[in-house]
Amino acid sequence: MTLWRPLLLLLTVGTAQAADVPSAAKLAAEQTVVRHLKDEPSSLSPLKLVGLPELQVVRDLFEGLLTQGADGSVQPGVAQHWRSDDNQHFLFELRKDAAWSNGDPVTASDFVYSWRRLVSPKEAATFAWFAQLAHFENVDKIVAGELSPDQLGVEAVGDHTLKVTLSQPVPYFLNLLTHPSLSPLHEASIVREGSAWTQPGKLVGNGAFILADRVVNERLDLRPNPHYWDRAHTVLTKVTFLPINQESAATQRYLAGDIDITESFPKEQYARLIKQIPAEVYTPEQLGTYYYAFNTRQAPLDDVRVRKALSYAIDRQLIASKVLGTGEKPAYHFTPDVTAHFTPKPNTLSTLSQPELDAEAKRLLAEAGYGPAHPLELTLLYNTAELHKKLALAIASMWKQKLGAKVQLTNQEWKSYLDSRQHGQFQVIRSSWVADYNDPSAFLELWRSSNSGNMARFASPDYDALLDQASRNTVQASRSQLFDQAEALLQEQAPIAPLYQYTNARLIKPWLKGYPINNPEDVAYSRQLYLLAH
Repeated sequence: MTLWRPLLLLLTVGTAQAADVPSAAKLAAEQTVVRHLKDEPSSLSPLKLVGLPELQVVRDLFEGLLTQGADGSVQPGVAQHWRSDDNQHFLFELRKDAAWSNGDPVTASDFVYSWRRLVSPKEAATFAWFAQLAHFENVDKIVAGELSPDQLGVEAVGDHTLKVTLSQPVPYFLNLLTHPSLSPLHEASIVREGSAWTQPGKLVGNGAFILADRVVNERLDLRPNPHYWDRAHTVLTKVTFLPINQESAATQRYLAGDIDITESFPKEQYARLIKQIPAEVYTPEQLGTYYYAFNTRQAPLDDVRVRKALSYAIDRQLIASKVLGTGEKPAYHFTPDVTAHFTPKPNTLSTLSQPELDAEAKRLLAEAGYGPAHPLELTLLYNTAELHKKLALAIASMWKQKLGAKVQLTNQEWKSYLDSRQHGQFQVIRSSWVADYNDPSAFLELWRSSNSGNMARFASPDYDALLDQASRNTVQASRSQLFDQAEALLQEQAPIAPLYQYTNARLIKPWLKGYPINNPEDVAYSRQLYLLAH
């Protein structure tokens, strides 16, 4: 093995992962927090993550090599320190006190087992593309079924040393390692329990909390993991997640004192809430974009003119200021303004007035063969939630008034919606993307032709080539230029219509402290939280 010159060395700091409680703070006698989830998690396996409902819970149940601090910075997790001199070859030294919730030690082999399953075609893991984004050695051939998973560039060099080899330098690799999909897995319990391994009493995790109880569509109860390496600095004694997909219902429960922190609140209630409880309303910018995706493999949306017409006809300023009105920015590009290393460039959506965009939309649609005698007919799918319905109604109205389009709205519950999305059973579908790390590639890689999250089925060799060049480029200015070109191509082909940039809108009780509200990735661990006496 090559002995690498240390590039980065971080030693364990006992409180780095814990709640940062001021010495003068008077804590509440009961440290029980109730957190709102937007939906019931579809799975608690790191291999089956889909969206925010799963991520919020899995971050508490599992811990990867690295985690994030309150500001989004990379912090030690299971890895006590690491080194590399080329951003391509890494050695991670695991802390010897890291343990599973059943007391077994966490070893390098647990990561090897997990990551091999992540990329195995048999597993069909939802975030297999994430391993491809990280450019683990041989990952593309493994995902394609051309090599076995044991050829992945990861090796246990002893119980507490993990060697990782990438196929190329990846400047943001350490940031990727904070994502829950790269958590370790406890092989023995999974083999023993089979598909039931994520149930209470059977789930063996290595995070700060364990799954104590779960009532589907009602609640998930978590208790501190007695074997967590930093258990002494975890303040909360219980965390309850309540899955409520109706924002108004969640807000009502919050105002009644049943919830300590919400994932969101109804946009139409913003003015009232900011007047009624100003110190409890938070709306910082977030690394997220709300968008509509077009099924580019299905008529009439296989015609780029139709896609561009639909995108142009959406009045994003009206959506942001009137339909929403809680600080969101119109999205004229897919990558949010707050993203590191990204400076928005003027484009058609941002420079033309809405009347000019509407005129161009009508021209394009007529050119595609649609008009009063042959109106465009579409279905628009969204998952059940007040906001999604409100936006769908507003945009369908715009398409009807401006383009004469006949739009059928269809709403489905989360799991049915995910199934329709996965199998391409839609024409237009609402979705959103919240970045898993702070870099333009976190957004633009989603539309790579091979990405499993590419629900638009968009395929462009030119687009893929730009991303390939950016992934190999270590000069940040050059990478940014390539991402700008990818954004321009994305707008020209219009597989999606970005609508608005997210704010991290939520309600937080004044006695709940430690929530990293200014982390643009909105990564929060319950071990960071604590309650003041009130």
